[in-house]
Amino acid sequence: MAENKYKKLFTEFQPVSTADWEAVITADLKGANYEKKLVWKTMEGFNVRPYYRAEDLKNLNHLSYLPAQYPYVRGTKTDNKWLVRQDIDATDPKNANTKVLKALMRGVDSVGFVVDSKKGLTEAEMDTLLKDVSINSIETNFMAGGASLTILPMVVEYVKKHKINTASVKGSVNYDPLRSLTLHGKFCKDKKHAFDTAKEIIEKSSSLPNYKVIGISGSMFHNSGSSIVQELGFSLAVANEYLSELTERGLTVDQVASKMKFSFSVGTNYFLEVAKFRAARMLWAEIVEAYKPTNLETAKMAIHVETSRWNISAYDPYANLLRGTTEAMSAAISGVNSITVVPFDNAFRKSTDFSDRIARNTQILLKEEAHFDKIVDPSAGSYYIETLTASIAQEAWKLFKQVEEKGGYVNAFLTGFIQEQVEATAQKRDHNIATRREIILGTNQYPNFTEVAEADVTTAAVTKSVPQHCNGCVKPLVPYRGSMAFEELRFRTDKSGKEVKVFMLTTGNLAFRRARAQFAANFFACAGFRTIDNIGFPSVAAGAKAALEAKADIVVICSSDEEYTTAAVEAYNLLKSKAIVVVAGEPECKPMLQEKGITNFISVKSNVLETLKEYQHMLKLL
Repeated sequence: MAENKYKKLFTEFQPVSTADWEAVITADLKGANYEKKLVWKTMEGFNVRPYYRAEDLKNLNHLSYLPAQYPYVRGTKTDNKWLVRQDIDATDPKNANTKVLKALMRGVDSVGFVVDSKKGLTEAEMDTLLKDVSINSIETNFMAGGASLTILPMVVEYVKKHKINTASVKGSVNYDPLRSLTLHGKFCKDKKHAFDTAKEIIEKSSSLPNYKVIGISGSMFHNSGSSIVQELGFSLAVANEYLSELTERGLTVDQVASKMKFSFSVGTNYFLEVAKFRAARMLWAEIVEAYKPTNLETAKMAIHVETSRWNISAYDPYANLLRGTTEAMSAAISGVNSITVVPFDNAFRKSTDFSDRIARNTQILLKEEAHFDKIVDPSAGSYYIETLTASIAQEAWKLFKQVEEKGGYVNAFLTGFIQEQVEATAQKRDHNIATRREIILGTNQYPNFTEVAEADVTTAAVTKSVPQHCNGCVKPLVPYRGSMAFEELRFRTDKSGKEVKVFMLTTGNLAFRRARAQFAANFFACAGFRTIDNIGFPSVAAGAKAALEAKADIVVICSSDEEYTTAAVEAYNLLKSKAIVVVAGEPECKPMLQEKGITNFISVKSNVLETLKEYQHMLKLL
């Protein structure tokens, strides 16, 4: 027998069992709690272990499927090509047309026209908007809300007038009355009219087989602060409501499902976001299959993704470039159909030529330089991502079933279940940001010390909207950005006209004074206060003298716990009537210091947001 020329690598190393790994980990922990130290408790309702092995995949049923094979967990295509989409304001059709033609010359192959849902477009405006645009070679999408019913016939007529092959026309209008219910607390008219219109728009689109007309907005949950599981579970419930209502009205599941497009957001939780889209396709395919379609191809989920608006910040906006890049990477790896990278300055102004260019090039770089479009489902087989896919699918399915048990999405929303779930998560995330358990770089941690808000930033841009109540409305979801509370805080300082000086009185133990000064400087800079750091003073008196000469509003004592017993008291006595005195840390001597009159302490246990608001109040900036 011929000798096998292929050799298995690393055969000289004996396999290590999970029990052996766990024994070493337990020993290294030296008595510390394994679950608390190493197990990540996610916002999504399941725990993530510190590592996974092949044995963790034994009970996962979705591993045997190939790309483009039902239930499409590994993608709906045999390649990983996606469309680079740019969304354009279509209020001025002529300007929008100019912008579209430039974008198409710069790598865009999908366009989203943002149309005023009340005004819509006239036929003449449609002609202007699409002039010289080859809609048989690119994807055209109209984000028009209630105006979708008038825009779709214009698209049909435009195709007919220009004798374009109808099968080659791809794109969408996003008729989605459940989005109106969710974000406004009521239907435009009533539930019956909403679904009757949905049936009508599907029937009117029959001549355009590849045009989607029913939109499912997962982004509205994400941008209201939901978890990944909630975004997915509630989106599936919305989609199922359309399937149920429209099949009851005489349409087939094939007619309905083939006309639906899902729009999700993608956040910075890199691997969970990859797993989310894999789980989404799998669950949707199973929902559609339950309606007994004649062709399982209609169970393929069409997914458009935009990078998160919830994550972007108005301060240190160039950090949004990094967020948008990693988010686009997650979406591309997971095999979605099209991606919009939100321009980095979206939080406070309309995009510029520069920010649009960077947004486009983010995706083009992923294709042309990183070659993300060359490999289908590269995450397949990863112990971690496959387990995450199963965990997200399991939790989202539980939530989906809860909604169905309440009578479907509309009933669940009208009784407040959806709002309660999303708001509870949003409040938890807000608290995590306020206490720095969740970091928004440049906002609640490591801010740009010298930054002043861009000229385009307004109070409205950094303030969370309050829902407007109306007769016949239920409480809606309110999209916002996670960084808004800190931005509002800092913007208040910027607009006060007062330069607040925070002086680091560093003394004693070198390691402690440096670490605490850096912590305190970052802490107060989040409010836009000017921090004055120092390498150290030979005595408390010298430091106090320098603080007074600097005309400091706040003086932070930075030293070791042991030295605080005398240094903090001495500094307080020298400065108490001239500045706000703060101790950096939570020393054991805190009760004694409080007895001496020191009441201000900052530490990693502090609620940064609320603490900084208190200092603004003391300084009369509120």
